[in-house]
This record gives sequence, structure tokens and C-alpha cells, in this order.
Amino acid sequence: MANNYEHSNKRQRTDDGSRDHEDRFKPPPSPCVHVRGLSEHASESDLVEAVQHFGSVKDVMMMPRKRQALVEFEDISGAKNCVEYCQQGNSIYCGGSPAFFNYSLSQKIQRMGDLEDVRPANHILLFTVLNPQYPITVDVMHTINNPYGQVQRVVIFKKNGVQAMVEFDTVESAKRAKQALSGADIYSGCCTLKIEYAKPSRLNVTRNDAESWDYTNPALGGKDPPGGRGQPLLQEPRFGSAPAPYNGPAGSGFGGGPGGPPGFGGGGPGYYDDGYEPYGRAGPYGGPGERFGPKGGPDRYGRGGGGGYEGGHGSQGAVCMVYGLNMEKMNCDRLFNLFCLYGNVVRVKFLKSKEGSAMVQLGDPISVERAIANLSNAFFFGSKLQL
Repeated sequence: MANNYEHSNKRQRTDDGSRDHEDRFKPPPSPCVHVRGLSEHASESDLVEAVQHFGSVKDVMMMPRKRQALVEFEDISGAKNCVEYCQQGNSIYCGGSPAFFNYSLSQKIQRMGDLEDVRPANHILLFTVLNPQYPITVDVMHTINNPYGQVQRVVIFKKNGVQAMVEFDTVESAKRAKQALSGADIYSGCCTLKIEYAKPSRLNVTRNDAESWDYTNPALGGKDPPGGRGQPLLQEPRFGSAPAPYNGPAGSGFGGGPGGPPGFGGGGPGYYDDGYEPYGRAGPYGGPGERFGPKGGPDRYGRGGGGGYEGGHGSQGAVCMVYGLNMEKMNCDRLFNLFCLYGNVVRVKFLKSKEGSAMVQLGDPISVERAIANLSNAFFFGSKLQL
């Protein structure tokens, strides 16, 4: 069915014998615009951002393998503004590269496999998480969706892979989240989000736990709301082996500022204390990210604002190497007491292969920086520490 939306990319020979990039025919005006020549890195949010000033965007269908897309405007005037702007010799940049816009042969976007018309916009979104290498919990889903509107309920199910439904307070909030998050990775190279409007009109939550939560009824099931624990969200990849955040174009990774992922409220325990372990993939956690961090200030469930650590940590991890220890007097408890002044200590390990050395894993790279700044070249039990 996708072929109905495409225009021929083949150069056509004109009457004068020359070849041109123009299509063999010019389709009549339509609310649906066909986009060609997209950058392979362009996302749905990039496309919406590029054309939204021409008119209100109703729906977008990406065809990444063909580097094409369809954009359906709310009315035909938005499509006319977009196409006429390009016909005047102007370029529209999407994801940092120019793209070509023309009217589509179709009057609206229709999805493959849909017997009926496209699902109408709904205040409930269906998320499909592709390549889920880390646990997907209600905390994770609430964190990435909350910046775009009030999240009322979240349900996670694993019948067909990892999927989740997120219920917003309004349809507009769901639209904003869908446009901003479609095609994005929660963590670099994994946990890719595919989003569509869901069919239900309301989510039924019977208990509050890691896979379902009713934020309008925090006491459901007798547990505290996830935000009330004061623990940092999306933090398990910083503990040991983890992929780095997405280093894509500006505004395409999680985290509210340069240098790392979003940080939330009070320094409570991380996900490891809840028994979660990463599924694999080595790599330190750190790097740029902008789009998905909260805008600042606490939300209604107690999460602290300011979506991200500041400072350029690059690919720095949260493990500190310690040399020059007096092994006759040092043990794990004493090393813990020494480092806990500068951050949450996750693990301590002495190296058998190199006497007088140890590895100390802290909660985040900032804690490692504090420890290095304060303990390097300090004397402890008569030995000079090197970090």
C-alpha cells in the first residue's frame, strides 16, 4: 500500500530531450504532502518541527528505508503553504539536510493492515519498545512522557515483546508525546520507541506496581507512588555496564542538559536496589542529550526538576580506580566509609592481580569527580592514595 504514496524517483525525459528531477505529472493539491530525500537520521519529530509553521500537523508516516515520509496537515492550506514555499525555490531542512516536498496522490494517510480508516487521535498511546536491553517500568514510561502532559495511568505488558499503554489527561498531550518520542531510543542503540494511538478509551489499573500504575489514585495497592521514593529514574545504566546515551542530532536524546541523563529528586537508591540488572552491553554512561529532560521544578509526584547533570562528562563512567592502599589495614568497610562522603557507593572490589588497588563504583560520574578531587594524593593509614 505504501507504493500508492510514492512518486517516481526516476529522472524523466522531457520534450526537449533534457532530464529533470521533476515528477512526470503534478498531483492536485492535497492535505497530505509527500516528502523525499530525507536524511537517514531524520526522525518524525524533526519532520514535524520543520513543517509545523506551515500549518497544524495531523499525522506523519515515516518510510525510513526509502528515506521518504508522508505529512498530513489538518487542512489543505497547511499543505499548500508547504509545497508553494518549496516551489518558490526555497529549501526545507529536516534533521539538518534539505528534503523535497510535493502533494501526495492520497488525500489522507492510511496505515497498512488497517481495514478501517486511520485510528483517530486518542489520549492513550500504545508504545512498542524495540530491542529492550534494560527493564521498562512505569517509572521509565512516566519519566519520558511527563514533560509533554499529565500522565494519568501506565500499563506495561509483554505478550508481544515489550509494550506499554500511557494514558494522558488530554488528546493534545498525547499528540505532543507521540510527535516528540516516535522513533527515539531511551538508551543509545536500544529501547527504541514505536508509538501509535491506542484503541481503549480508559486504562484499567487494579494495583500499583512496576508494571501498572494509576497516578490519579496513588494509594491503590497500598504502595507509595514511584515518584515519592525520591530515587533517580533511568539511572540503572550508569551503574556499571551500560550503553552511552544517544549521541544523535540536537534534541534527540534523553536528558535535560549536556553531559548526561536526567536526574530526579533526592539521592535515594537506584534500580539495582530494587533487583534490576542490565541485560548486557558494556559502555560507560554519559554524553549529550536534550529533548526528554524535564523543564525544571518538581512535578506533582515529588520528582525533583532540572532534567540532567551539568558539565561535560563525555563518556566517563562511575567507577573509580584507587591505588596505594595499605592492605594491612584497609577493608571494604573502611573504603566505603571513605568514599560515601562524596556520593552513593554501589560496590567495592579489591584487585587480587594488583596489590593495594581497588575499584569503587559510585552512583554517578559527578560523585567520582568529587572523590578524585578530594582524595587524590591524600594519606590514609600512612599510604598515599592515587585515584
